[in-house]
Amino acid sequence: MENQQFTILPSQSNIDWTGKKVTGAHNGTIAIKEGQFILNEGQITKGSFIVDTTSIKILDITDPDTNAQFLGHLISDDFFSTEQFKEASLNIIAVSGNHINAELTIKDITHPVDFDTVVNLAGDTFTASGKIIIDRTKYGMKFRSGNFFQNLGDTLIYNDFELNVSITAKAE
Repeated sequence: MENQQFTILPSQSNIDWTGKKVTGAHNGTIAIKEGQFILNEGQITKGSFIVDTTSIKILDITDPDTNAQFLGHLISDDFFSTEQFKEASLNIIAVSGNHINAELTIKDITHPVDFDTVVNLAGDTFTASGKIIIDRTKYGMKFRSGNFFQNLGDTLIYNDFELNVSITAKAE
């Protein structure tokens, strides 16, 4: 079987994010803007997608003022600098079975990431999901990191955050 190209359906694709700190965690969503995958005999061989960093939402904070304040913080230069960097991207470099090596670019800073994925192909629809653990400090997000600031106590925010990526794509 030859290579088959799939285009991501943004409305049916999503990233759930979780950031943890000493006193608990926060979570929310961020939208996938566009992307493509190449499959060969049901296996991913290549792929990339673009994330709309301006679409970040916080789900666990229900108070509107607190939510808006925290969102303002996430989109600021302390974290994602979304005014300057409206997109982030993931580009698959190599695939071995269900293990993916990719390059993740946030704020124009690129680092390798690797993760396992679950892939399903049903007719002309392809779904994939995986959890990516990211060290935010590699992308210039040093706010309240124990690596850079001492004596933060219970205000410390852990460096790693999780992205649970869920993608649906259609054959072209």
